[in-house]
Amino acid sequence: MLILHLKNIFMYKHLLISFLIISVTTVFGQVTDSTTTITTDTVSQITPIFTTSLDALDGESNTDGNQSGLLQSSRDVFAAAAGFSFSAARFRIRGYNSNLTTIMINGAPMNDLESGRGTWFKWGGLNDITRFAETKNWLTDNPYVFGGIGGYSNIDLTASNRRKGRNFSYALTNRAYRHRLMYTQSTGMMENGWAFAMSVSGRFSKEGYVEGTSYNAFSYYLAADKKINDQHLLSLSVIGAPSEIGRANISIQEAYDLSDDPYYNSNWGYQTDKNGNQFKRNSRVATSHSPVISLAHQFKINENTKLHTSIYTTFGKFSQTALNWNDAKDPRPDYYRNFPSNYDLLRDDANAAIAEENWSNAETRQVRWDELYAANDNNLYILENANGIAGNTINGKRSKYILENRVNQENTIGFNTNFNKKINNFKFSSGLHVRSQSNRYYNTVNDLLGGDFWLDINRFTNGLGITEGLKDFDINNPNNVARVGDKFGFDYFIKNFKSTLFTQGVYKIKNLETYIAAEGSFSTFHRDGVNQIGIFPNNSKGKSEIKNFTNYAFKTGLSYKITGHHYLTANAAILTQAPNSRDAFVSPRSRNSIINNLQNELLYTGDVNYIARFSKFKMRLTYYYTERKNALWSRSFYHDEYNTFVNFVMTDVDYLHQGMELGINGNLTKRITGNAVLALGQHLYDSRPIANVYRDNTEEVLLENSTIYLQNYKVGGMPQSAASLGLNYRSNKYWMLGVDLAYYRDIYLDPNPGRRTAEAVQNYVNTDPQWNEILGQTRLDDGYALNLFFTKSYRIKGKNFLRLNANINNATNNRNFRTGGFEQLRYDTQVINKFPPRYGYMYGFNYFLMGSYQF
Repeated sequence: MLILHLKNIFMYKHLLISFLIISVTTVFGQVTDSTTTITTDTVSQITPIFTTSLDALDGESNTDGNQSGLLQSSRDVFAAAAGFSFSAARFRIRGYNSNLTTIMINGAPMNDLESGRGTWFKWGGLNDITRFAETKNWLTDNPYVFGGIGGYSNIDLTASNRRKGRNFSYALTNRAYRHRLMYTQSTGMMENGWAFAMSVSGRFSKEGYVEGTSYNAFSYYLAADKKINDQHLLSLSVIGAPSEIGRANISIQEAYDLSDDPYYNSNWGYQTDKNGNQFKRNSRVATSHSPVISLAHQFKINENTKLHTSIYTTFGKFSQTALNWNDAKDPRPDYYRNFPSNYDLLRDDANAAIAEENWSNAETRQVRWDELYAANDNNLYILENANGIAGNTINGKRSKYILENRVNQENTIGFNTNFNKKINNFKFSSGLHVRSQSNRYYNTVNDLLGGDFWLDINRFTNGLGITEGLKDFDINNPNNVARVGDKFGFDYFIKNFKSTLFTQGVYKIKNLETYIAAEGSFSTFHRDGVNQIGIFPNNSKGKSEIKNFTNYAFKTGLSYKITGHHYLTANAAILTQAPNSRDAFVSPRSRNSIINNLQNELLYTGDVNYIARFSKFKMRLTYYYTERKNALWSRSFYHDEYNTFVNFVMTDVDYLHQGMELGINGNLTKRITGNAVLALGQHLYDSRPIANVYRDNTEEVLLENSTIYLQNYKVGGMPQSAASLGLNYRSNKYWMLGVDLAYYRDIYLDPNPGRRTAEAVQNYVNTDPQWNEILGQTRLDDGYALNLFFTKSYRIKGKNFLRLNANINNATNNRNFRTGGFEQLRYDTQVINKFPPRYGYMYGFNYFLMGSYQF
């Protein structure tokens, strides 16, 4: 049935809806919606049930001439669609987060040790350098490291491997930034044995697609190679991307309705300057610069044996501004008490009308900067014994509101060595990677907003008593006075160390290729507090317990050439990985306490692929299956009734990812090619985790060893399934025009675990409407996007080229498609909609126009 659908698509383009909907039903059967399957009041059956009738394989197309490159994503129509057509809806291939994909520079892993995530922001904007990264998605062999189950991407910064010449480009867009300039130059390997390469890029926007945002970013790449002789090559590279970006956020539906703007951004507001003119100011400006410096040695022992060794370091800061306040009301415009619905619940019609009037005004529904300045200007204060010095009295305007910098300062050093040897049909790889990473978290004063100083006391201690030093963030520096640039508040390190040793063998004969790889790793982490905090004087300063983890990983794969056009491949892996240090502490801001019963996560996964390759037709069909066991889930949120942050931690979280992927590309006529892509996924929570909920300002445990009935809820925040159809027309005049229609479905909000407990429904029976309202999972409407693209090339003279590109996304300006969101962690069981979900919308009509000159 599925193959018939695919054939019909190529023959009759009007069968798109059949392809999208009938195929989904054919492959998966009827998937039960979690909002309608809760049918019993027994605690053990609170969870919704989903069917799992997957009975088909899925696949991918490729044009590589040998088996080892069959799944290289740069040649794969499915991966290209997932990166282009599906990304607008926050689609994640196989439902994986970025920590399951290994990002490398010169063969050395760059994923953050604290979170496991890729660190693309460190070199963002250098498209000329990163676009030709060696990339393979999903489970595959990897000659550098073991790699993640989501695949790998290796960025080669070697100067001598860059194409000789120069390239200048300019891009105009209406997305996050408006203008991009880029210049790249490379000498290639010169007769004197030297090679040099460089690239610089700038991206700028006074205001991006979302109102109140801004973008100022610069990127640079410098590299030099020295060829000592035919066996030895030394390479030095520096890459970095300093940036300053005014950010947007997402909000509740009521905010979008009242502002009549699906991209309402509460981070900005109008401020009046000294001349009485108003300007927009964003309260959430992210600044980053973490250059990566790498020194590599390539040793070509002989034609079949190579050793590559590198040392590298990355250092710098990532910071984001945010409003902070003390002895004052919450200044956030979308704070829940500012909405008319809050007063409707209280049956306060007068204040509901005032709130609605405020939301009808563009100035009063945003950050009210002038009011913050006025509050500080009127707050005259006398502070005695400032900075803990007896008799030190300060008179002045004590800021009730400030703009703070939340800083993450990183220092990393790493060593990587990789050995590769080929013996006839056998390739052997082995490597060692060692890395130490230190992250320091602290706050500084960015702007006193018209005040003279900030008194550094912990506002979350109100109501906890009058113990001496309780309110101080450092009892050794009581009554700390902070001015612009000064540190205040929390200050601590998270330190990680990891070493890995891997080996891999690849064996190839005429019709068969197989690989097997193994890895062992050892990792440690701990917290090191700088301040002795008043609320935890005996558990905040100095080193925490050091946690140690030993892990293993095995994977294997097989590729079989049935004929010169048909291939079968299969891959499987089992591995463990340590919990991320970012999630392992009860509250790293305030104390050294580590979550109980930390354990390694267990993953096992596999996929089966059928690949067809003809001169005018290519296809990949894949079925994949992945289970993750014993994962750790940790989140924090502010709870104003407790006057503190609350830390919600789940252990024993299991995930199930299974589905199919289909990619087809073929010639419909001499000039027209078509492609079709289908992703059908089922991404579920697959266990009943144990939750503990902690207050941030006391030792109190709000919820202890509670069972979370999360099994069979959908993993939210992304389309579980997506499809696209595309047509390309290629002219013999060196231009190409394309159109792509993408469709997204099965989008759910990620569930709030606290609402899936026995305690949450203990006051109801299953016939009460509140029962399903608390436990049901919100499914969003399906969505679509029509995308257009155009390219044109001109040969100026010799090897000089002028290239023009235009991409238009969401050409129909569909602004009603909610791409995801989440349920707020705070909720009220008596008034369930008091804290409604937050949603994000897909951008409307947007474009990217670029011209480049290669010479």
